Amino acid sequence: MSTETIADIAVIGGTGFYSFLVDPTAHEIDTPYGAPSAPVSVGTVAGRAVAFVPRHGAHHEQPPHAINYRANAWALRSLGVRQVLAPCAVGGLRDSVSPGDLVVPHQLVDRTFRRIGSFVESGAVHMPFADPYCPAVTSALAAADDGVRSGGTMVVVEGPRFSTRAESRSFADQGWDLINMTGAPEAALAREMGQCYAPLALVTDMDAGAESGQGVGQAEVFALFKVNLGRLTGLLERAVAELPEPGGCACGTWSDGLELTYEVPGTSPRR
Repeated sequence: MSTETIADIAVIGGTGFYSFLVDPTAHEIDTPYGAPSAPVSVGTVAGRAVAFVPRHGAHHEQPPHAINYRANAWALRSLGVRQVLAPCAVGGLRDSVSPGDLVVPHQLVDRTFRRIGSFVESGAVHMPFADPYCPAVTSALAAADDGVRSGGTMVVVEGPRFSTRAESRSFADQGWDLINMTGAPEAALAREMGQCYAPLALVTDMDAGAESGQGVGQAEVFALFKVNLGRLTGLLERAVAELPEPGGCACGTWSDGLELTYEVPGTSPRR
């Protein structure tokens, strides 16, 4: 399947990011995996064409375990997207982070269990994933603001509930720094689509095992994310402006010479 490149870069984020784009247009996209979370908006950021999809839907109607991650990744690739910035809310697990911190993690631990985590449905296609995030996109995000912390590990849990204290303390004991509900399988699917992907994590709370009291609640998470929306969008604009071209990056070349058993829009079939 050949496609016209409409946008090279995408942001997958919350509904508040609609104002991030200048003069957006909506694209209704049918995918082999069903509908994406919402129509994909394409507009301009820092003089570059950028696509945006709200991962939870236009009105936050899709909980983390029910998001159609495959449709989102496929829809973005069908528009030509090769680089993905993924802002997200996270909890802190260790005292190395605090609410309000912005972190670009380097590692991922997947503790989800009922999501479809791959486009591979037949055959032998084994993707390397030792380093789950694109170094070029990670560097652009980290360099966009002096306050961004680079490094650490994000564990992704199934949700929609928050962790028990025992679970939270167990994750911290493993040396993991951040906890989230949407980063998997999003990162792996982007890699299977040949996309350069990295998250930008906003610490909205300290998880249940990291402090005393009632533990984390939804209201505080949403409130802190809303307060920091302007800060996040400014950082993303600067990162978009500085993103290098993705050509030659291992995120897009890992499958060279392999027979893929699934379709990557815009590439020649290899099966």
